[in-house]
Formats: sequence, C-alpha cells, structure tokens
Amino acid sequence: MTASDSVFAGSVPEFYERYLVPLIFEPYARELARRLAEAKAERVLETAAGTGVVTRAMASRLSPSARIVATDLNEPMLDHAKARLAHDTRIAWQQADAEALPFENENFDAVVCQFGAMFFPDKVQAYRQARRVLKPGGLFIFNVWDKISENDFADAVAQALAQMFPDDPPRFMERTPHGYHEPEQIRGELESAGFSGISIEAQDEISRAPTPHDAAIAYCQGTLWRNEIEKRGATRLQEATHRAADAIAKRFGTGAVKGRIRAFVITATR
Repeated sequence: MTASDSVFAGSVPEFYERYLVPLIFEPYARELARRLAEAKAERVLETAAGTGVVTRAMASRLSPSARIVATDLNEPMLDHAKARLAHDTRIAWQQADAEALPFENENFDAVVCQFGAMFFPDKVQAYRQARRVLKPGGLFIFNVWDKISENDFADAVAQALAQMFPDDPPRFMERTPHGYHEPEQIRGELESAGFSGISIEAQDEISRAPTPHDAAIAYCQGTLWRNEIEKRGATRLQEATHRAADAIAKRFGTGAVKGRIRAFVITATR
C-alpha cells in the first residue's frame, strides 16, 4: 500500500456513494449488521465507516437503545455519511485513526469495520486498538475482499487499465482493496493482537449494474484508481472509464450486467 491509497477526497466520495456502494458494498453491510443484531450489541464502534453504508444498515437493524460511534480517518467520507443520518440521535460521528483510537479501554460491546482493514498500514496495531476498546467477551467483526480474480468487474477493469497504460498500469485495486486476502495471515495477525475465537468465512454475492458504464464509473471514478489514472494524464479519466466499460460489456453484455464478488467475513472475540 502507498501513502495515497488511503486519501479519499475531492469527488471520489460522491462517486463512491452513488455508484460503488450499490454495486458491491450493500450486501456485505447487511451481513455485518445482521451479525451485530444477533449478538445484541448495544454499544458499537465502527472504524473506516466510509460514506456510511454499514452505519445505515446498523441503524435499521440494531435496537432503539443501541448507540453507535462511527469513525473514519477521512473527513470528506465521514461528512457524506453524516449527511444521510443526521436525524439519528443514536449515532455519534468522529474523525479517528483506527491505529490510535481516542476511546477508553473496555468501552464497546462490538467493533465493526467494513473493507477497511486492507488500508491499515499497521494491521496488528489496528487490531490491538480494537481489542483494547472492547469489553471482555466483546466482538470484533470485519470483512476483506478476496483476490481480484474472484471479483469480476474489478478484474475486467484492471485488465482494461493495464492495456491502456502498459508501461505503468494502475495497480491500486490489486495492491490494496484486493491485496489482503490470505486467511492464515489474517488469523495470525489477529492472534498476535490477542484475539481468540477467530472465524473466517467466505461470502459470495452477485454484483449488478444497470449498464457496463455505471460499473466502470464506480471503479474508475469512485475508487482511488481515479487518482492513479489522473496522475498518468489529467485528461484521460473519461477515456479510461470508456475503456473499462467496453471491457465489462465484452465479458458481461451491453445491457444490465452482473458479475461475481467474493469477500471474507472475519469475527474474533476479546
């Protein structure tokens, strides 16, 4: 991971929320919220909340007495999330680094993180922080993407961008979102942080988009692939998006499209 792999700013949050969230994030958010509801978590800390897809899922599933503290390192992402849920007084919003959480020890029933662990520079330190703020017996639940070849649209876009920039392909998605998927590595790092009762389960879903162009916009303009593309040519973003759309259309059709997505859901106990 490079330093720029965690800077979600500019128009990325807007495209992320509009295109990428419904494309790939919503079913996984529902699953995390379901598990938290079954665990009857009353005080929940969310790290790497992004634009709030898990926060919204928790708000609809957790009890009226539950309290959620939603955090993210990136203020622009958190601002988008807060705007959608400003009416819900159960939720507190706070900018925070998952590797240096500004909360007291043994303060939460659960810590949840959707597709954020891949971005943590020091994953064991972030896991130690999650464990520190959990009450004894508390639940840490998060998810990570499987390798890019198991995620159809991302794989198609990666191949299109590699053809467009053969001398210096943008590798953000392979490097970071899809770069942390080895179950034994994840288990070992959680154990190093002091967790036990670790479970790692694959979750297969179907990603759907109204058109190949919508899917291409999601990846080329709603992720940090956008920054890498624009660094290779300030005017080439639209060309890259069109090439990505053509690649998706070639593999999945020109109308409404669907493809495989795969992630791992990890739970661990303090």
